[in-house]
Amino acid sequence: MAIAIISDIHGNMTALEAVLAHAQDRGIDRIFCLGDLIGKGPRGAEVVKKIEETCEIVILGNWDDFIQKPVEFEEVKWHQAQLEGEPLAYLHTLTFHYDFYMSGRYIRLFHASAKSIYHRVFPLRAPYEEKLAMFENTENITPLEAGKTPDVVGFGDIHAALIEPVYPQKTLFNCGSVGNSLDIPQATYAILHGEYLSKDPAPFSIEIVRVPYDIEKEIAIAEEMEMPNVEAYALELREAKYRGIPAKAE
Repeated sequence: MAIAIISDIHGNMTALEAVLAHAQDRGIDRIFCLGDLIGKGPRGAEVVKKIEETCEIVILGNWDDFIQKPVEFEEVKWHQAQLEGEPLAYLHTLTFHYDFYMSGRYIRLFHASAKSIYHRVFPLRAPYEEKLAMFENTENITPLEAGKTPDVVGFGDIHAALIEPVYPQKTLFNCGSVGNSLDIPQATYAILHGEYLSKDPAPFSIEIVRVPYDIEKEIAIAEEMEMPNVEAYALELREAKYRGIPAKAE
């Protein structure tokens, strides 16, 4: 069985459609989303609807939370206006984490870290203690079994895909970003291969997938919708280069 793990769509419907089509071509019909459905890109409401229709599990991201609150930034207010009504109400329903077994491994998924949706961890430069803390049971998490911690943790947030072993016998992976990749300018997601919901040991693997999509089409749509700060958005999509955004939403 294969599960697609997607994250950080950020209103980029063009990229989401490309990833969903690729997952369908691979025969994958179980999709989990690790948050940040909206913000940055122009079609947040469409993305929310599509995610609600296609994803079995949807986790709360920092943008999904931030967008629900009063803000001073005009750019964010524009995105809020696009989400009024059902899309915004749906974001209120999202959960902090999802735990499950697969091929005998205890797996946990969340958006950013075990501490908070706003606590960012960059594994390639984080100290060992901070990486190990990604596997801890915090006040935000209810483990499947009391005192048990996961063998595998998957997260989004940093928009850069990776798979890293963490001593002792743990694995940390980031599924990258569908709509706002900041390592390679392509839509990125992960696939988990194994026996879903099984505690019995069996083959298991994590795959990172890069999907090309029509970036110029996405930029043109943003321009047609008169989305604020389109130039910076275009820079991120074309060059996978971070442009900087409000501290509580980034």
